[in-house]
Amino acid sequence: MDWENLGFGYIKTPYRYVSEYKDGLWNGGILTDDDKVVISECAGVLQYAQTIFEGLKAYTTQDGRIVTFRPDLNAERMIDSARRLEIPEFPKERFLDAVDKVVKANKSFVPPYGSGASLYLRPFIFGSSAVLGVKPAKEYQFRIFATPVGPYFKGGIKPLTLRVSDFDRAAPHGTGHIKAGLNYAMSLHAIADAHEYGFDENLYPDPATRTYVEETGGANFIFVTKDDKIVTPKSDSILPSVTRRSLCYVAEKYLGLKVEHRPIKLSEIENFAECGLCGTAAIISPVGKINDHGKEILFPSGMNEMGKITKKLYETLTGIQTGKIQAPKGWIREIF
Repeated sequence: MDWENLGFGYIKTPYRYVSEYKDGLWNGGILTDDDKVVISECAGVLQYAQTIFEGLKAYTTQDGRIVTFRPDLNAERMIDSARRLEIPEFPKERFLDAVDKVVKANKSFVPPYGSGASLYLRPFIFGSSAVLGVKPAKEYQFRIFATPVGPYFKGGIKPLTLRVSDFDRAAPHGTGHIKAGLNYAMSLHAIADAHEYGFDENLYPDPATRTYVEETGGANFIFVTKDDKIVTPKSDSILPSVTRRSLCYVAEKYLGLKVEHRPIKLSEIENFAECGLCGTAAIISPVGKINDHGKEILFPSGMNEMGKITKKLYETLTGIQTGKIQAPKGWIREIF
């Protein structure tokens, strides 16, 4: 494997984990080398998009250990997502055990320390039994596959250009706060449309008033004020990002910065010094400018590199993940 030149895409690895839900119970679960899923053409996932997923990574640390980063939060978020879509909950301890098993079984695909690469893990649940009327399925599969991925930004981090979207990502009191496939399907046309007009991503305002910042199609926002305060948007429609929560803790406890989680008006954006998008894939993607229907907002951090605070946050969190910096208790789950 050419670890230094991996992209961010799917590469089949030898083993994945599968557990099936039938007659009101999850079975014991197995590791299998079969990557094919066989379900009814009338399965709940195909007819009514009854599916949820998670994303996390396994890393090789500086001292050679293989670890995962805060997988307990992914397990808890998947339980919250399951409740919202009437999917049976997969127990937290079983989720963590399944993650461990998949990483161990695919140990040779965990990239070495210093390569910039990691082993991406995708847990997901879907309705597998036939459903014709609009109702939850009776049978489900919980699965985890693993794939080695390179750095999200190939050839270095370059600030993004966003546009304020006219599309809505999620409805008020809808499903924006859970990690469901249907939320991401809703963003596909919007992101394709943004790309067609030369933008990297969309900024979705709140759907009720269209005056507050929410998130992009797959990441939370994080802003930095001119006096180095961290501010993140607050809304019931925003997915509770594990990365965003971790960055806010790092900002406060490691870097001594003030952190504020509150509603942010679109009209405030031009007053911030830095902006970033945070998520599992890239940790932080710097934003250089935002176009609001022809009005261009250029952040003082510019279009050439990360802002100074954003960079400190990125370096500190990745340092924790790879063992260069001491992690808070419970953040790192050691597998080997």
